[in-house]
Amino acid sequence: MAILWRRSALAQRHAEIGGELEDWNGMGTAWFYDNTPERAKADYEAIRTKAGLMDVSGLKKVHLVGEHAAQVIDRVTTRNVDKIMPGRSTYASILNEQGKFIDDCIIYRLSVNTWMVVHGTGAGMEQLSAVAASKNCAVIFDDDLHDMSLQGPVAVDFLADHVPGIRDLAYFGILQTKLFGRPVMISRTGYTGERGYEIFCQAQDAVHLWDSILAGGKDMGIRPVQFSTLDLLRTESYLLFYPGDNSETYPFDDGPCGDTLWELGLEFTVSPGKTGFIGAENHYAAKGKERFKIYGVVLEGTTPADEGAALLQNGEKVGVVTFGMYSEVNNHNVGIARMPVACATPGTELTVLNGDGTEIAAKAAEMPFYDQDKSIRTAKG
Repeated sequence: MAILWRRSALAQRHAEIGGELEDWNGMGTAWFYDNTPERAKADYEAIRTKAGLMDVSGLKKVHLVGEHAAQVIDRVTTRNVDKIMPGRSTYASILNEQGKFIDDCIIYRLSVNTWMVVHGTGAGMEQLSAVAASKNCAVIFDDDLHDMSLQGPVAVDFLADHVPGIRDLAYFGILQTKLFGRPVMISRTGYTGERGYEIFCQAQDAVHLWDSILAGGKDMGIRPVQFSTLDLLRTESYLLFYPGDNSETYPFDDGPCGDTLWELGLEFTVSPGKTGFIGAENHYAAKGKERFKIYGVVLEGTTPADEGAALLQNGEKVGVVTFGMYSEVNNHNVGIARMPVACATPGTELTVLNGDGTEIAAKAAEMPFYDQDKSIRTAKG
């Protein structure tokens, strides 16, 4: 039985619309409002064509304050934090001493010596706390701070009626402002591949903001969407989910768990030439020694790959599809897979074997499948 030690201020709202609260990161999270294919399709299409509001408060929000805060973050993450100016954020990886991926995060620089790191289910906070122990840096876990994600093409149009300057907020930018009379921090970030925004607020304001956004955006098609919608969105947008795509879920036959950034395709999260972060030497030494690759698959037909479906080549299992999805909006049937390096070439013929024995012809393909040039999520104006 999961131990739920964190509670969203929006839990009652989720329950009122049928939310099945399940553990994610220690918090009861609305994985489903209605666990049916029809609801999954409607929520996915809302974000791809209009906008959806999701409670992502289960993310861990960690403040770092003090003279050495930047030094701590620089040591723990793969990004050069000196390049992050106040009012900006960036996506980063966190490694262990062996150079293996243990978490990802977004680093927010709120002011000169005030930072926030937001991460998921990995060991990010533990790493930050350990490094900060001997430094002039306070590490503060903040569960009062709630996070609502408003994602989709009409999100900016809705916010523009309430937040001056929102159209000028650049990708990964931060705006300290107010919304429906309450103080908020809005960041132009998300986990959907769409132009979207995360709205950070105090717990006491979460219900007011949730209700106001849904009421005010109803005529624009804005609706509450269940947390499981992220799996559909992230799959076609090449956004990995720890540990769902990792060896912690799909162990190696001949070694301990732990994936390198080269294997995951996340080497871009290391700032060029950066050294000195935890696991740096082993990270660089692992280049060219990939045991597998995270790569895409395109399936024939409209039956998606099961989560964990076997990936076959010439009748032999060579990998696994970590998540698959079919989209009527984008007319594709795609998945994220773990496969041999030799297979990770566009056009390699493969077969997906679902749990019921169904075999589906597939081919290896580069990701992302949606918004390949990131023009949608980075759009201006």
